[in-house]
Amino acid sequence: MFLDKFIVDNLPFNLDLLPPHSYLVGGAVRDVLLQRFRNYLDLDFVLPHSVIEIAKNIANLYSAGFVILDAKRNIVRVVFPHATIDFAQQEGDTIEKDLTRRDFTINAIAYDCFQKKIIDPFNGQKDLKKRIIRMICSENLEDDPLRLLRGYRQACQLDFTIKSETRKTIIELSPLLNNVAKERINTELSYLLQDKKGSFWLKEMFKDGLLSTIFNNCQNYKVNYLEKIDFYYEYLKREFSYFNETNYQHLITAKLAYLTSENPIIAEKELINLKYSRQEIKAVITILKYTHCLLEKNFIHDLSLQYFFFLSVGNIFPNLAVFALADDISEDLIIMLLKRYFNNSDAVAHPQPLLSGNDLINFLKIPPSALIKQLLTEVQIAYIQGKINDKNEALQWIIDNKL
Repeated sequence: MFLDKFIVDNLPFNLDLLPPHSYLVGGAVRDVLLQRFRNYLDLDFVLPHSVIEIAKNIANLYSAGFVILDAKRNIVRVVFPHATIDFAQQEGDTIEKDLTRRDFTINAIAYDCFQKKIIDPFNGQKDLKKRIIRMICSENLEDDPLRLLRGYRQACQLDFTIKSETRKTIIELSPLLNNVAKERINTELSYLLQDKKGSFWLKEMFKDGLLSTIFNNCQNYKVNYLEKIDFYYEYLKREFSYFNETNYQHLITAKLAYLTSENPIIAEKELINLKYSRQEIKAVITILKYTHCLLEKNFIHDLSLQYFFFLSVGNIFPNLAVFALADDISEDLIIMLLKRYFNNSDAVAHPQPLLSGNDLINFLKIPPSALIKQLLTEVQIAYIQGKINDKNEALQWIIDNKL
């Protein structure tokens, strides 16, 4: 049996350390039955008693990390180098009763590690074969409304569909998302935002009214841009190694810029309320503020416009580039700007000052003032335009132009 072999080959501790009637549950059982395997293990066990003592003993024996997640409900975590194991106290007299509190049938399958048998009271294995997400009951979704989002995320992750009755219930319960901690919502959304299949399910979430519950200014035409972002992100991955499989932040912030308000002030308030990080908020606001600069007349040929643009957007430019391509900004322009950005010697994207403020103060015999900053900017523009090449030429240029 797949599950028995999986445990023998992968469990990072001796199974005999667990008491009889211990069960492997949740996503790990589901994934093994689907023959989906990951390098890093994330396992959940339900134990009949003494959860904290047993888990602490395992952690001590294997020098693993130990964290109490919920002291009242006896839920603890043991962290190994290549696995995270959660142990929880069984709720109810039997494992079947414990499974009744789960969200979807495919997640309500347990494996008896000692008797080597599957416990599947809700026919989750049949739903796995049919590739459907089906709720156990509406009360379970209502008890933890985050499960409403989890249905879409798991449909995306597993390439399943959501049963119509379950989807109808999710729609009815969608206002309850307002009661869920924003940090928990972001965890579910992050997967959908970074996966190209996720854009389809984000659109379905919008149709069902869930996405607009989270993003108040989300509109249908904006949601339709998400798949364009996926398309251009794949294109950029082929063109530039910087866009790779491990760095999805540019993709996520580009999509967030479409899901929030077009007004940077309102968008910032939205993202703060949704508990996004300062870095993510900065990226989205920069995209909303400066993408329009690319539409200025003659931008592709005007080095001074490009200089001020790069000065404003800084290291947010790759995020903005993904957004701009989806927004139908010239592909040739974006590729040219990206080549500048990834060339650390490029004087437009990464200017190296020819002069310092002290150089000008000493040379012109003037006190510190706003004029110094203005002169340094003028010199920098002259440099990127090829009018001067070094410090001496810069000083002479100032004299010649009576700056």
